[in-house]
Amino acid sequence: MSLANGRHYLAIPGPSVMPDQVLQAMHRAAPNIYSGDLVTMTESIVRDLKVVAGTEHDVAIYIANGHGVWEAALRNIVKAGDRVLVPTVGMFGRGWATMATSLGIDVELMEFAPLEPMDMSRVATRLAEDKNHEIKAVLITHVDTSSSIKTEPRDLRKVLDDTGHPALLGVDCIASLGCDRFEMDAMGVDLMISANQKGLMVPPGVGFVFINDRAAAVRETLSQVSAYWDWKPRVKTEVYYQYFNGTAPTHHLYGLRAALDMILKEGLEAVWHRHAALAKAIWAAVDAWGHGGAMRLNVADPSDRSNAVTAAHLGSPAAVRLRHWLERKAGVTLGIGLGMSTDEDPNGDGFFRFGHMGHVNAHMVLGMLASVEAGMIALDIPHGSGALSAAARVIAAEA
Repeated sequence: MSLANGRHYLAIPGPSVMPDQVLQAMHRAAPNIYSGDLVTMTESIVRDLKVVAGTEHDVAIYIANGHGVWEAALRNIVKAGDRVLVPTVGMFGRGWATMATSLGIDVELMEFAPLEPMDMSRVATRLAEDKNHEIKAVLITHVDTSSSIKTEPRDLRKVLDDTGHPALLGVDCIASLGCDRFEMDAMGVDLMISANQKGLMVPPGVGFVFINDRAAAVRETLSQVSAYWDWKPRVKTEVYYQYFNGTAPTHHLYGLRAALDMILKEGLEAVWHRHAALAKAIWAAVDAWGHGGAMRLNVADPSDRSNAVTAAHLGSPAAVRLRHWLERKAGVTLGIGLGMSTDEDPNGDGFFRFGHMGHVNAHMVLGMLASVEAGMIALDIPHGSGALSAAARVIAAEA
């Protein structure tokens, strides 16, 4: 017997829960892709994407997932043989570096200790050593979905400015856009990438590269860029199909228009506050469980935690047993411990992740937490008491 029948809750850090408004907007016949409402709607999407990203500059839209826009960004700012610095606090920073290496780019990967935030002094020292400015770009992940560590782009901007280094600052906001506070222009970011399937609440398949004037100027110095990945025709176009270098992702665009309407109606400040409040509730519950058991948060300092995803450690095999019980018995799917490895848990089986991004609210998070506690009771996993009360107090205060 299972209590999982009914609407399943996919509480992984992307793809995120899709609102009914988004699904309904996508459920329609194919439109004219040459003129009419689709063209007008796309122009409004471009305008409102820039509002969500906090930029007055350009955005290029690609039919691609996050890996695709990793490549799109690289193709337009560096060529084979150029050097980039990639400070990383998790699997997805390493992923962008791997993509760069596959393109013949000289990658300096600066890894930090597992579960530790980025040490800006190390980055500053390396940039100061680069007297000839061979490093063309510094590429970071705002929120690394594997570790749930958040890196503040303003800190990197300050390091670049203090060292007088001209490298571009590129930021991966795939996990954070529409969840954690991000303001591209105010933070001094030159290049930002993101995608549909997390805070923007739309099915995977569309990605974005946001470009300021400095990044656009670097693109002008490159003699050759792949015709598909080139962002120039996508941001300066008079012919609709050039937005996408071919047929538009029509139904993703309908869904994205509905999602942006929801975000802007709620208001960005309110969206950021909602994510912060729900994250604090999860943190409070995990802290309480940890007082009588092995569960703990990956990230010790709340200022280094993401409001979109929370990684935790329970140990193996308890974490695997709990995830499986939740999926089979309660209709809740948590994220696996992707790319995590420590001395005590080299395979990462003891890690798991709560996704709390996009279309989530208080009752969804509180219900998820209650289900987790039910699973630990059912499986005789030791845990402290008072977790649900602690989470409820956070919600009461934040509301």
